[in-house]
Amino acid sequence: MPSCALWLALRMPALPLEVFARAHPDDAAAPFAVTSGGHHPAIVDANAKARGTGITRGQTVTTALALAPGIVLRERDTRAEHAALAEVATFALGLTPHACIAAPDAVLAEVRASLRLFGGLARIVRRVEAGLRAHGFMPVTGVAPTPLAALALARAGDARPVLAVDDLASRLAPLPLAHFDVDAEALALLAAAGVTTFGAARALPRDGLARRCGPALPAMADRALGRAPDTRAPHVPAPRFASRLALPAPVHDAEALAFAVNRLVQSLSAWLLARGLGAARLDVALAHEHYLHARVGAVTRLRFAPGAPTRSVAHLGAVLRERLARVVLPAPVEAVTLACTDAVRVSGHNLDLLPGHDRNDVVVPLVDRLRARLGDDCLVAPVAHAEHRPEAAGVERVVGGAAIAPPRTAPRVASARGIAATAGIPGGTTNASVIGATAASPAAARRARKPRLRHGTQILPDPDALAAAHRAGAPTMPRPLWLLSEPAALAPAWHVDPWILRDGPERIESGWWDGGDVRRDYFVAEAPQGGLAWIYRDHRRGTDDGEWFLHGWFA
Repeated sequence: MPSCALWLALRMPALPLEVFARAHPDDAAAPFAVTSGGHHPAIVDANAKARGTGITRGQTVTTALALAPGIVLRERDTRAEHAALAEVATFALGLTPHACIAAPDAVLAEVRASLRLFGGLARIVRRVEAGLRAHGFMPVTGVAPTPLAALALARAGDARPVLAVDDLASRLAPLPLAHFDVDAEALALLAAAGVTTFGAARALPRDGLARRCGPALPAMADRALGRAPDTRAPHVPAPRFASRLALPAPVHDAEALAFAVNRLVQSLSAWLLARGLGAARLDVALAHEHYLHARVGAVTRLRFAPGAPTRSVAHLGAVLRERLARVVLPAPVEAVTLACTDAVRVSGHNLDLLPGHDRNDVVVPLVDRLRARLGDDCLVAPVAHAEHRPEAAGVERVVGGAAIAPPRTAPRVASARGIAATAGIPGGTTNASVIGATAASPAAARRARKPRLRHGTQILPDPDALAAAHRAGAPTMPRPLWLLSEPAALAPAWHVDPWILRDGPERIESGWWDGGDVRRDYFVAEAPQGGLAWIYRDHRRGTDDGEWFLHGWFA
């Protein structure tokens, strides 16, 4: 083993309990214990409230129920424990390029290469401990130049780091042999001879020790002292993220699940960081109790897509809490599963030259917060579409979704009353004399419907002219961003006040192939009541007698 290596061991002595208890804060948890299962189950571990009633490890379940009749018992889940170790190893990959699992309750990380980046060993240890507490684990650490020595120190609860290989022999000598990976039969044989520590075993003749206990024991001592290589398979994060968190007791309120979801978000963020990805789509499955599956279904699902890929805990946690607040549970929930169904590559965060670069100042985008509170379909965004007709050139896309509204290729003419209300004209009534003229003479009606228009100064599309137009209140874009839902015919009553043409005409002639034929001359015009509008003259029935329509307003 190279002398430059430095290993950090992270041991979770309460792992069988923490895979359940981490779903609830300590102050909200009821007395809870994990049992061994089988025909004669015993207590494997218990939380603080259960220990306060006198429950200890190794007690029978009958004794535990007599001491605390309301205690919640769950059978040990070794599969969940292994998944938790993989989660811890994935989190460690955010601090080091090499981490490995040391079953059944520890993770090893080589941190020598990360010391300078994170400001030294003490800061790395504090950062790891704080991060794992956020995940719901309480680690015991050990630091040594070899992985086995670091693991033995963590099992002994000795957090004092060993930085040099030459100091290993003296620091490991008083540790019990049970903290090293020694075969149980060899451990019992040495204990019968009064040899219980690492130093006492090393003092025995090497050849005799190998004959009586096998060659594995001397080889173990060489690995612990750095005299032989200790190769361990590196941990590789799973290609897809799906983490399940079982609850100690069924939960009836969706808001009470926010704490458990936040634990899962911590795991998701660590996985995304280790793989250099950002979450694009999330799926939360709230599993109901088994006996209710036939009535309410197995799970209640929540699906969400952030406005932009992210791996921020603050961002993802806030959005999912908002979504949970809107959920009405049909039945109690006994487990929560968070899956990342789509992830994309995102760039890393550049460190700052000044202090404070590691602060988490993430602000959840307003778009994501609104969609979380109001629903996925509450916000739409305009998207450009290759089409000359203005009403079809911009389509609506649901933010975070793929649904696109079909373009409207055949505009309908709105009523005069609706047009007047859209334009802010009070009353919305038509002129009776104009209506009478329409019935008497179509030509007279067309002349009455034409608003009187005065030509103004045309705006040229150069920077100086655009700047001058902006100062004068004229639009700086040739078209308004938002159009009316339908082109609105200019009401006959509008012929009383003149409109002023500021720019135009812009000829648009298209759509003959799909039945939505348009032939229009567009103008930027100033309305009599103020404001700049985008109007056009419809030439489908001739060049000189087309009707005028309002199509949009400039901001």
